[in-house]
Amino acid sequence: MNKLTDARILVIGGAGFIGSHVVDELTKEDVKEIVIYDNFCRGSIGNLKIALRDPRVRIYEGGGDICQTDILESAMEGIDYVIHLAALWLLQCYEYPRAAFDVNIRGTFNVLESCLRHKIKRLIYSSSASVYGNAVEVPMTEEHPYNNRTFYGATKIAGEQMCRAFYHRYGLEYVGLRYMNVYGPRQDHRGVYTSVIMKVLDRLDQGLPPIVFGDGSQCYDFIHVTDVARANVCALKSDATDQFLNVGAGIRTSVKELVEIMLKMMGSNLEIEYRPQHAEQTLVTHRVGSTEKARRTIGFEARIPLEKGVRSVIEWRRTNKRDVEDDRAGSRI
Repeated sequence: MNKLTDARILVIGGAGFIGSHVVDELTKEDVKEIVIYDNFCRGSIGNLKIALRDPRVRIYEGGGDICQTDILESAMEGIDYVIHLAALWLLQCYEYPRAAFDVNIRGTFNVLESCLRHKIKRLIYSSSASVYGNAVEVPMTEEHPYNNRTFYGATKIAGEQMCRAFYHRYGLEYVGLRYMNVYGPRQDHRGVYTSVIMKVLDRLDQGLPPIVFGDGSQCYDFIHVTDVARANVCALKSDATDQFLNVGAGIRTSVKELVEIMLKMMGSNLEIEYRPQHAEQTLVTHRVGSTEKARRTIGFEARIPLEKGVRSVIEWRRTNKRDVEDDRAGSRI
């Protein structure tokens, strides 16, 4: 087990939805410094308002773009560990595949090269369950075949394989985390599989019935962002290396079940309105991950049940109305 005492940690993409929660989780450790490297394309200062109260946390003043190698090199000076979360999100990759290559593949290569040059002790790479595509078997173990059909998933597969190649050629220690369907406070309206939570709550706030595309039988493995953040710290502190691990709750939940939970919590009697699915809404319809390897390898197990997690999103929306409204407006651009 690695000790993080007096460690300096660079969190790439640390102002984003998941990244900001990773920063929050790291502040619970006896680290020396947490440096946030972010270009604020998706992230926001608002996501960091709690973390920045800690004197050990700072935003790297030189910039935060992983495609700008000289700035990235400067940020790596004196760093012990790196957590790499920066990426274009799924639909951006769908619409802009060359940008997806530049950021998610070339940018990740830049991170790996810089980690090697600066003798980083360990890299935690954020991958995705998108590498699996639709489930061939359930629960999906880490041995599940790459069944991806998207540019986003392709970039994550490339990132994984580059991590592995750097380890076997140069000895760069890493752990890759394949996130299932992450939700929680600070999530935006643009996530393909989890934005349903925000959009349903938007509708209910307006007194309108929630909309579900398809019949609602699509099943996913929803995991709270606080658990995901804790998984990153578990991986950072572990002795595991050259491993890819599912990060999920291991529980099958249909979209219909998820919406019914929200209706109940909001005390609404409205009925679900079902609409036909569009092509971009049918990327994956069935995905639940095995949690056994993560439990055995890094001691990680999800703790937050779905009902409690959804309630945390509802409470966050109530206390951060301006942030929610700004993000909702941004999602329409």
